[in-house]
Amino acid sequence: MHTPIPPHRYFPYLTWTEIEAMPHPEEVVIVQPMGAIEQHGPHLPLVVDSAICTTVLGQAMERLDPAIPVYSLPPLYYGKSNEHWHFPGTITLSAETLLRVIHDVAESLYRAGFRKLVLLNAHGGQPQVLEIAARDLHQAHPDFMVFPLFIWAVPNCARELLTEKELELGIHAGDAETSLMLSILPDQVRMALAQTEFPRDLPTDSWLTMEGALPFAWVTRDLSPSGVLGDPTVATVEKGEQLLESLVKGWVTALEDIYRFRQPGGG
Repeated sequence: MHTPIPPHRYFPYLTWTEIEAMPHPEEVVIVQPMGAIEQHGPHLPLVVDSAICTTVLGQAMERLDPAIPVYSLPPLYYGKSNEHWHFPGTITLSAETLLRVIHDVAESLYRAGFRKLVLLNAHGGQPQVLEIAARDLHQAHPDFMVFPLFIWAVPNCARELLTEKELELGIHAGDAETSLMLSILPDQVRMALAQTEFPRDLPTDSWLTMEGALPFAWVTRDLSPSGVLGDPTVATVEKGEQLLESLVKGWVTALEDIYRFRQPGGG
């Protein structure tokens, strides 16, 4: 049940008496992996974001200093994916439902004495929801440190491996995600069905962009009939292994940093 999380760091394998006996639960870091079950074009399975999140986290946890107490909750596979709901197979929660789930999980952890919660997300459609949840939880409990974090936010080698066009516009089921999935779940990738599609009909000579400083609202069907935004045809296992290694190294450092972190102002 724990794979790919190391069993000794899988929160559900603890007993309630072990949790009660923890000498300093306020120093323990609890991670909630978060992904999605949503379309990723004809060539990738629905599980992409969840698979990337749990694999990167699991490998980072394997490398952590055993003296650093970090535990993973079961992955939250469903997310706010309504930008993809025109494509069969996508399962989406509303923002309200996702906020409620995060709130209730966090409150349960707080009651048990934990004071550090990482919302580790790999789905680009929900960072804002996580940020709202984190702020509300910290406002309710000033000693509760909540970190709404994106799996791709740590330093990684994407800029060394991807084209400028891919870095800017290849935001879904493109080279990076396909390469990672070739490394993580190769048997679930249908490379024969991979097709290149970049966002269509974007404004030209305009400051407005999909995800920049002046964004506009969009759903995937507006931009891509196939559901792909990028070029997966150039993906390789080798690139996937390099991306995975750089992400894992980044998250080892980030988790160590979170363990040492103290809330500014003594909250």
